[in-house]
Amino acid sequence: MWLLAADTTVVDRRIRMLLAHVSDLHLGRDRRTDDAARRLAAALHEGRVATALVTGDVTHRGRLDELARFEEIFRPLLDAGRLIVVPGNHDRLGDDVAGRLMSGARVDVASRPGLHAVRLDSTGPHNRSLVDSHGLLTEDDLAEAVAALDRAPAGALRVLLLHHHLHPLPEDLLAERLATLLGWPSAGELPLGAALLERLRGRCDLVLHGHRHAPSQLVLDRDGPRPLRVLNAGSTTELGRMRLLGARAGAVVLDRWVAIDGAAAAALDRRLRADRAAA
Repeated sequence: MWLLAADTTVVDRRIRMLLAHVSDLHLGRDRRTDDAARRLAAALHEGRVATALVTGDVTHRGRLDELARFEEIFRPLLDAGRLIVVPGNHDRLGDDVAGRLMSGARVDVASRPGLHAVRLDSTGPHNRSLVDSHGLLTEDDLAEAVAALDRAPAGALRVLLLHHHLHPLPEDLLAERLATLLGWPSAGELPLGAALLERLRGRCDLVLHGHRHAPSQLVLDRDGPRPLRVLNAGSTTELGRMRLLGARAGAVVLDRWVAIDGAAAAALDRRLRADRAAA
């Protein structure tokens, strides 16, 4: 089981906002998955996570009943505005619930105190077919995402959320390896992904995505004034753990994996509150 590392004492005193990055919940796949989602919702609530950032594939078959299950499980967080969601390719299947997860424009902004989150819908009409799971990124999407990030207020953490990955990643499933072997685009990174990453440097703090079920990270400009962390949460319900990010004054000062049980997240919340009181 993944638990909090023991070396958080120094950085805890600097944290003012606790975020969680979760992805690829696949509600409706089976009972084990749905039970894991319920434990996740409890952990987010009990751990007093300010905002959970969900990067797609909320449902397994894109069905309305699966979306209703997600809304029922996460209702307290949804009602409190503590969940920010983008759709994934699985959400375009079946009843195509992607539009209910993110309606209107392909790029929009969700603001919270200290947080400027730009949502980018990287799905496309081709995702109605399960074998065409690759993402869509256009020149207009790229320009709008950059412009939206540039509207961030001073001192806010700048985050870009999307489902598909911007840079090459190893295939983590047999189907992905087969797609690569056959030259299909399903397993590839987003077109224009490298161009978007280049334009994000110096103007964005976090790029959060999912799609690949194995977690990964890439850090650009690590020693510069504004490092860019590109984080893949993997499939939270499969892994049984979530990524917690602590921020202060627009910078990430804590990055930890914790088990998706209320005890682990609540323990972190108690430590943060005690350290803030003592500071």
